[in-house]
Amino acid sequence: MPTVPTVPPEIPQTSSPPPKPRVWVTRAAADAGPWLQGLNHLGLEPQSLPLMALGPAADVSAVQSAWTQLAQYHAVMFVSANAVRYFFQARPVTSPLWGSARAWVTGSGSRAALWAAGVPADAVDAPAPDAPQWDSEALWAVIAHQVQPGRRVLIVRGADAQGQVAGRDWLRTQLQEAGVQVAQVAAYQRLVPALSAAQREAAALAASDGSVWLFSNSEAIAHLTAALPQQDWSQALAVATHPRIAAQAQAAGWGCVAISQPAISSVASSIKSLHEFRTPRV
Repeated sequence: MPTVPTVPPEIPQTSSPPPKPRVWVTRAAADAGPWLQGLNHLGLEPQSLPLMALGPAADVSAVQSAWTQLAQYHAVMFVSANAVRYFFQARPVTSPLWGSARAWVTGSGSRAALWAAGVPADAVDAPAPDAPQWDSEALWAVIAHQVQPGRRVLIVRGADAQGQVAGRDWLRTQLQEAGVQVAQVAAYQRLVPALSAAQREAAALAASDGSVWLFSNSEAIAHLTAALPQQDWSQALAVATHPRIAAQAQAAGWGCVAISQPAISSVASSIKSLHEFRTPRV
């Protein structure tokens, strides 16, 4: 009886899963932790390259003085979560935790920092979580009805490396044009980070290896380009958390820049979409 040749079972072809998109988180080291953890949880390969360094304001006495005058203000506007944290770190022990002032912020991170500091949730005004953008314009839409001539507002922000109050003045201009008395105080200082040789080498490689840069501050872009003045960024990818930051990256030479809301889930989706769009198909 002839034997029937047996056909070996087909061996399924296995393929390695595609590599995770690598993303460079440029926030200050103190702020990067939740982003590294969150982006990793969402299937990305985050790396930290702090392009911002932070420290207390050079003149802490000005912040302490602002605390003693808090009752005179209708509202205190905090430009960032770091503004909240450093402002509360400088609170004199004799000052109440909070009074009757409203607390204005533009984003969920700043709002969470206020809650963590003990400010009542019903004292905080911020754009809705599903707002198209979290910025001064979005905040203005929420608080414009509070604006009355003669009221006083304190803006808590950061200073540059020279100790000068620095930042966007759109909200201050709006308030002053409405007759509001605006004071400003720098609660912290933004410093230029010193990048090591290894960090500069990694940044140069990330300019063309498909990595995605995550920018949440225009100064981070300026610090990076200053550290690598001869670098070609035309093949570099970036996700920016505001159109102004995206425009800064494009002006610095980034070849492809996407804009995302400044929430970890939104940023992760933008990074994946950008990476997929720029990955060659075979």
